[in-house]
Amino acid sequence: MEHFYQTFCLEVEGEFACFTRPEMKVERVSYDVITPSAARGIFESILWKPSLSWQIKKIEVLNPIRWTSIRRNEVGSYMSHRSDGVYIEDSRQQRAGLLLRDVRYRIHAELRFNPDKGESRQDENPGKYNAMFERRAKKGQCFNQPYLGCREFSCRFTLIETTNKDEPQPIPEDKDLGFMLYDMQFPKPDDKDQEIHPAFYRPRMKQGVIEVPDWTSEEVYR
Repeated sequence: MEHFYQTFCLEVEGEFACFTRPEMKVERVSYDVITPSAARGIFESILWKPSLSWQIKKIEVLNPIRWTSIRRNEVGSYMSHRSDGVYIEDSRQQRAGLLLRDVRYRIHAELRFNPDKGESRQDENPGKYNAMFERRAKKGQCFNQPYLGCREFSCRFTLIETTNKDEPQPIPEDKDLGFMLYDMQFPKPDDKDQEIHPAFYRPRMKQGVIEVPDWTSEEVYR
């Protein structure tokens, strides 16, 4: 079992981040820290296959939580093949955003291998994918640029193989972060309800460390 669920650690940092609260639909307001779904997206940008899934286990907050507000121009309409195009000057909207700045996290995640999903090949095995992720993360390789909540806020990542005293320590702060988006629950093909539903959990930061419950845990509300 341990072989199937190998844990990897990435240190990520960026100048800005916005993990948007879904209840703030007009003006973008970020959660205090990275959400499990955003953390999962960073790991998936380095390696993802249909037979793989990532379970975030722990998030360490390495920089103090700082805020900044910006105002930016956004386009308030979609362009499709059925429209005559979008004239940006007519659709431009100015929106305010409350963002995080100078963020830095150490994220621990399990790489889970499910042989029942994906292609049925003889060389499919968890050891192959563990080595593949380790090799790609060491070289800084990714399928798409990892980002912190919004694609315009890209981040840098480093694979942490062993932690020592020289590594930055989590901030000495305790905080109840309230209810936070955990991830989106996508329907299975045979489900009657084909809607996508959000799942939430209530993280508590203790000395800068957030323990993330498993997706199947009762602490995750759907």
